[in-house]
Amino acid sequence: MQLADFVIQYLAGRGIDKMFVVSGAANAYLIDAFTRTDKTGYVAMAHEQAAGFAAEGYAKIKGVPGVAIATSGPGGMNLVTPIGNCYYDSVPALFITGQINSEFLRSDPSIRQVGFQETDIVSIVSPIAKYAKLVTKAEDIKYELEKALFLATDGRPGPVLLDIPQNLQKVQVDPEKLVGFDIEASRTAYDVAVIDKRIDGFLEDLRKAKRPAILAGGGVGIAHAEALLQRVGRILKIPVFPTWNALDIVPSDYEYYGGRVGTYGGRGRNFGLQNSDLLLAVGSRISGRITGGNLKTFARAAKKYVVDVDPALLQKKLQQVPFDVSILCDAKLFLERLEKKLAGAALPDVSAWTKQVLEWKEKYDPVRPEFFKQQGYVNPYAFMRILSQEMKEQDILIADCGGNIVTSNHAFETKNGQRYLTNNGNSPMGFSFCGAMGAWFGSDKKGNVVCIIGDGGFTMNIQELQTLLMYGIKIKTFIINNHVYGIIKAFQETNVEGRYEASGPKGYTPPDFVKVVDAYGIPARRLVNNDDAQKMIQEVLAYDGPVVCDVDCGNWYTYEPRVFGWATPIEDMYPYLPRDEFRKNMLIDPVEGWETPPLPGGGIKGKKTETHE
Repeated sequence: MQLADFVIQYLAGRGIDKMFVVSGAANAYLIDAFTRTDKTGYVAMAHEQAAGFAAEGYAKIKGVPGVAIATSGPGGMNLVTPIGNCYYDSVPALFITGQINSEFLRSDPSIRQVGFQETDIVSIVSPIAKYAKLVTKAEDIKYELEKALFLATDGRPGPVLLDIPQNLQKVQVDPEKLVGFDIEASRTAYDVAVIDKRIDGFLEDLRKAKRPAILAGGGVGIAHAEALLQRVGRILKIPVFPTWNALDIVPSDYEYYGGRVGTYGGRGRNFGLQNSDLLLAVGSRISGRITGGNLKTFARAAKKYVVDVDPALLQKKLQQVPFDVSILCDAKLFLERLEKKLAGAALPDVSAWTKQVLEWKEKYDPVRPEFFKQQGYVNPYAFMRILSQEMKEQDILIADCGGNIVTSNHAFETKNGQRYLTNNGNSPMGFSFCGAMGAWFGSDKKGNVVCIIGDGGFTMNIQELQTLLMYGIKIKTFIINNHVYGIIKAFQETNVEGRYEASGPKGYTPPDFVKVVDAYGIPARRLVNNDDAQKMIQEVLAYDGPVVCDVDCGNWYTYEPRVFGWATPIEDMYPYLPRDEFRKNMLIDPVEGWETPPLPGGGIKGKKTETHE
């Protein structure tokens, strides 16, 4: 068979039933190979970036590596952002680029280019890929495919790239004679004896702790350990906090869900995490979006344990916040061994602490009652809360970046069984529309796939409306339209005295999305006030087909609560609580200067306080 046929049929054998492509001369034989198998198929996207985003969404839902295929030169370069997405969010994905005929490849790096659309894509993407290789011999294809897919999924997952010259794609190969990659000789192994010793140490500290907590990251989901984590939380009866990559791992209806954390922490305003005296972080890289800029104040009274598969993240010298104990282990293996050791173990009664954290979560809800009463536009916080009430347990929500992801993470309450995805590490505008298409193809089609995206993000990949139409992809898209780059305006307000350059309306205005969507022949809706939100959401979710709803949010860009600047500890969020209320919530000593916290933008908005008493 042709080498191209071997590639496509091998991937089909790995359970990859959809691949996302943009065709070109350099990948034409790979695309043609789909005509000779009924085990997989392609989805032809309008842009390579969109194909890469779709592959990411597919991988996250299907549980197999996503695949995107592009041509040489600009085709491959358009995959750079999706490759970065998968690298920073630990998503297993295979990116295949066609390359020009081998005889026209430059003979030396000092030569810029010989062949038309020749590009050294391997060198371009190597810093953001676990493996990138130009295939130079047809007989190496099985080895390279198996190696690439193994590396994409072993340890901390991530993207890999194979660059296959056009002339090699049509070479005849005998699958029986191809030599593969020795997976068993390369598989990551963990030292169980060391892990057990660390768990024993944690249990000893747990017995002395008065305010223990768990921080769960996306690594728990990658390890398929969601149920295990929830069981451990129930055994310990302690608060469990999800990072933004884990909002469907620790859903809002989980009985020990402690609220959301970080610089835009929502429910609970970070009081639970910050007042803890023992913190177990599992599968999280503990980013600056969690710790805030004042690193020494993060969980400052807690002894901190971290569990991760990435050895670099466990080096104290390389940790932004040095953890006391670092454990190299897969999240599932760690939780299995922890659960086993908890059986019959004497555990402390921390029910009063857990009760306090749950009270903070209920008391400090960023979705205020007055948001539902506002007139003249749709309040995005009210909208997202209503949407979360209407979506079912089997549904999937794909959110974008910028202001709309802050609003979603503040207001959307997840249910057990739902999937809630975005791309947090790279966080590109326009991801969720294409990611939702990939998620739809990767899903079992039993529930709705809902896309949340801002007006700026939708503009970035608006051309994929044709893909939506062409394949009848039944996703429901809500454009959270505030007519500006909201998160940028908020930054400009805080940091550059409100000079709103290139963020709208100066330098940016969105089109009339209803007219654009209608021109593609896709049903479009417009929502303009809070009172109609529930009815419109129900109508969109019930529609049997692709539909887009433009949600007119005026020019709302108030994303609160938030940490002001990078000097304030994350428990002291803006709008500030009255100082006596804040002090009453601190079970540890507040940071020096808490009596007079800094104010945004030199007083542009003026002093703002918020009370829930």
